[in-house]
Amino acid sequence: MLSKKRERPENAVRRKDREVLNREEITDILSRCSTLRIGIQGEDYPYVVPVSFGLDTEGEKPAVYFHSAKQGMKISMLQQSRKLCVEGDIFMGIEKTAHGITARYESVIGFGTGGFVDAPEEVLKGLGLILEHYGYSDYPLDGCMGLEHVLIGKIVLETLTGKRNLPDSPAAKDMEAETANSKAGQTDESDGI
Repeated sequence: MLSKKRERPENAVRRKDREVLNREEITDILSRCSTLRIGIQGEDYPYVVPVSFGLDTEGEKPAVYFHSAKQGMKISMLQQSRKLCVEGDIFMGIEKTAHGITARYESVIGFGTGGFVDAPEEVLKGLGLILEHYGYSDYPLDGCMGLEHVLIGKIVLETLTGKRNLPDSPAAKDMEAETANSKAGQTDESDGI
């Protein structure tokens, strides 16, 4: 039997020392992610799909654009549920520390409302942002023959949270110092005859 789930405040981060609070820093992490994962609530199970994306930070709320074929599970599920979750991360590796093994990373989780855009200028804007994100901002979209086979989705992010565990972060240094201090204060039980 599973244990009863403890209730936590919405968007609570357990490790406050790893939480990123500044909106510009959070969007910077998101802008450096190579892939975005979209979580969609299905009828029976959630569905998570990785997508290529572009980031728009011009408005009051950040938005992400992604592209899709015109059919598939993602399309049918997005027609049923517009409330979405997104996740992006930058994994830097695993390393040994004074207190164990840890992952070094930066990550972002967001919640918002999404759907597909219809207006030709917004389709081109979204596709342009996607291309810009991957270093192809000069690619000529006007001659792209694949446009008729693509849908452009947009998710306006209502909330966005960030988390990081970097090697040189103050939290990492504090944890290592705390571990070293606690080890220095321990005595060997066998020495006390």
